[in-house]
Amino acid sequence: MRPHLRAAATLAAAAALVTGCSSGDDWSQPRPAPSAVGTLGPGFVDPSVPLAPEATATPRPGSWTGVHPSEDYRVVLLTAGDDRPTKALVTAVQDWAEEEHVDLRTVAADNPHDFIPSITKAMDMRPDLIVSAGNDLIDPLAMVTPNHLSQPFLVVGAELAEPTGNVTAVDWSGASFRGEGLGASSTYDPASFTGARCSAAIRAGVAAVLNDLTGIVIWLD
Repeated sequence: MRPHLRAAATLAAAAALVTGCSSGDDWSQPRPAPSAVGTLGPGFVDPSVPLAPEATATPRPGSWTGVHPSEDYRVVLLTAGDDRPTKALVTAVQDWAEEEHVDLRTVAADNPHDFIPSITKAMDMRPDLIVSAGNDLIDPLAMVTPNHLSQPFLVVGAELAEPTGNVTAVDWSGASFRGEGLGASSTYDPASFTGARCSAAIRAGVAAVLNDLTGIVIWLD
């Protein structure tokens, strides 16, 4: 092979390798829709009683453990705040993603001016699911989510006062921050954000989303 042709072939091969790596990294390539692997256990919800929008369901403890996301489930962790509850939730989401081989990206908002732009940035990444951790994001999410009904959201450790069908929340009596001036309930307790509770929150919430049980609140008490 002539030298200039060999050089061109080498450059083309290198370009192909770079393109192959970057296409997977930027989530740009089409792929099958994510699905649930496994099934919900008895007592997660009552199948004979359809859940109304904004309803609250109290699953039997552990009824979600048989459900896992399909391979390379794409999740953006949207977070704001460095308080103890938020840190506990972030750690739980990261641990879950590692254990389940989830493709996890993180968008962190550092100040109030970043809250809505951070939600927009997360949506622009076109993930399968956006998981929100941090009370500061509740009011901005309430503003943005009704206008983007095709994007699923999961709020852990808090809830929106009037969620649309694309927003699912996991809450408990020690959490239950609702925003819109409602703030935290009188039972709010930062100590309730234990590792076990936060782990259950992300797993139960994702199990609900993967089974199309959305627009509701999963109550863990």
